[in-house]
Amino acid sequence: MTASTRPTPRNRARAAAGLATALAFTLAACGSSGGSSHDSSMPGTHHDGTPSATAPAGHGASMRGMPGMGGAATGDGLADSADGYRLTSPHATLPAGRTAPYRFTITGPDGKVVTRFAPEQTKRMHFYAIRSDLTGFQHLHPTMAADGTWTAEPAALTPGSWRVFASFAPGGGSGEGKDLVLSRTLTVPGEATTAALPPAAQSARVDGYTVTVSGEPMAGMAHPLAVRVTKDGEPVTDLQPYLDTYAHLTAFHRGDAAFAHLHPTTPVRGDHGGPELSFHAELPTAGDWRLFLQFRTGGRLHTAALTLRVG
Repeated sequence: MTASTRPTPRNRARAAAGLATALAFTLAACGSSGGSSHDSSMPGTHHDGTPSATAPAGHGASMRGMPGMGGAATGDGLADSADGYRLTSPHATLPAGRTAPYRFTITGPDGKVVTRFAPEQTKRMHFYAIRSDLTGFQHLHPTMAADGTWTAEPAALTPGSWRVFASFAPGGGSGEGKDLVLSRTLTVPGEATTAALPPAAQSARVDGYTVTVSGEPMAGMAHPLAVRVTKDGEPVTDLQPYLDTYAHLTAFHRGDAAFAHLHPTTPVRGDHGGPELSFHAELPTAGDWRLFLQFRTGGRLHTAALTLRVG
């Protein structure tokens, strides 16, 4: 996996300007109509607003040229080490059907456990769990002990093969200024039932909301992606900030569960987000990707899921 160096504020501004221009055309063309829709309130989908170690108020924003930019790693995340950093854990299995802690550490190029992390979208660590059939998505914010041991508390997992991801930025050393994502596989014992991946669709429904995605990303190329949120056919304009943005968008590739984070580019201005949101999409591989969009309204976090075909 390749780690990336954070762009400078000047480069971010140039990139944002280019994306804004492209998105203006995309949004004008797409409106709110879409193709088939899919009910995304699937079993096992889980999201977490649990507090964890964060930067002081406003610190995350000072590290970013614009809200949400630089908040995730590049690369596919399908390795437990990169640039000398390694994800280690004593857990090769977790029990099915009940909550159990997953503990892990990040070691640096010097072999020592890392205890300094820079905030990424207000959190020092983002932890994801996804089953091999791309069900059971969980996005958590674990807590770290003084010795550098992180503890995530995933909700009850179903039997099968899982992959867990740690997305972070070292707060010092040779990795400072880089965003990294590392992963390990995990087995949940029991009789596993594989779910078929829902077909590609432009829209998904969750908790009474309809999320419509517009754009045609090509593998390995930067491309704007537009999202529109409606409820009962009316535009939603009361999105609340979540992780310094109005929506958090994560994607996993069918077949290998490769990881991608789609960078939000919509500025945050209070509790009045929506209905249109914009993202910077750079999906490295062609094929089907399962997208998980998290957004907050009325203090409640919603997770919509849909399948996106990438050419």
